[in-house]
Amino acid sequence: MIGVKRGFGVLLAAMTLGALGSFPAFAQNAERREEPIRVQVTLNLFFAGPTGESEEAVKLRDRVRRSIYEMAAGECTLIEQVLAKTCRLESINLGLNRQASAQFEGYMATGNFVMRVTLK
Repeated sequence: MIGVKRGFGVLLAAMTLGALGSFPAFAQNAERREEPIRVQVTLNLFFAGPTGESEEAVKLRDRVRRSIYEMAAGECTLIEQVLAKTCRLESINLGLNRQASAQFEGYMATGNFVMRVTLK
């Protein structure tokens, strides 16, 4: 699904939950606030392939960006299945860094997604 070349794994760098407000103690308070929280997901992926200005390199960069956007689009679905009533994608940041060595060539992609979530 994410289009990573064989032989290279996906590195999940960080997953952070940050609250916009304080959470009530669920055992002490039967009423749950409807205040949204933010969920931030950061990941790093390596995509092997050409990094120059060839047609294949351009296609690889397009595939990398598409993969990050597809992951961001699916993130709310996963969050809603696990912990949220509602989820809205708030922002996406994407970075591509050319990686070239004697052993391999490709792009290291960093994706950062922020969602606004109302808990179940």
